[in-house]
Amino acid sequence: MVSSSTLRSIGYDSRTRTLEVEFATGSVYRYLPVPGEVWTALRRAESKGRYFQRFVRDRFEAERVS
Repeated sequence: MVSSSTLRSIGYDSRTRTLEVEFATGSVYRYLPVPGEVWTALRRAESKGRYFQRFVRDRFEAERVS
C-alpha cells in the first residue's frame, strides 16, 4: 500500500527491472525495463501519482496484468 489517491500499491523486481503498479481502480500494470533509480525516486516521491505521470507512464513498455 502507498499513500496516494491514484496508486494503491507499487512493487519492483530489480532482477528483471520490472515495476508493477496497482491503481486505485484495481487495474494492475507492469512497466519495463525501469531503472532502479526511477523505482527509488517513485518510492520517495511526495506525490507518487504525480511522479508516476511524469516519469513512468508513456516512458516504459507497459502490459496490463489485470
